[in-house]
Amino acid sequence: MNKKCFAMLLLLFLIIMGGAYKFIIQGSVTESTDGRMAIHLTPAERDLVLTEMRAFLESIQKITQGIADNDMKLVVEYAKKVGAAAQGEVPGSLIGKLPIAFKRLGFDTHTKFDQLAMDAESLGDGAYALKQLTELMQNCVACHAGHRLELEQK
Repeated sequence: MNKKCFAMLLLLFLIIMGGAYKFIIQGSVTESTDGRMAIHLTPAERDLVLTEMRAFLESIQKITQGIADNDMKLVVEYAKKVGAAAQGEVPGSLIGKLPIAFKRLGFDTHTKFDQLAMDAESLGDGAYALKQLTELMQNCVACHAGHRLELEQK
């Protein structure tokens, strides 16, 4: 292969890797005034993320109620609502704007809700479900401590 072809291939590779880094790792972020990572989204994207967060919060409330009332069916129902199946509604354009740390927390949270649902269904142990919920909520705390959503500047 001659030097020109090699240089073109190398340049193309670097461009692809830069795009992959931006899309997969970095996202559309800046540091905010409060030290958290500001994720820049369109109004519709921000609404989608906030809707998902409200669904997490509603499920946590219902799961807590189910544990308190010893109603494991309620625990299972609401844990499943926000499990991995709920991730399918997120468009690729939004995923590309989210930094890897935010994505990891989100995917892990959905997975933990699925695990909570499976264990609640098979074990029926409210104390164990509460322990799982406590661990799951550490993701919520970490996410809110490290990130904030801001509207894109046009």
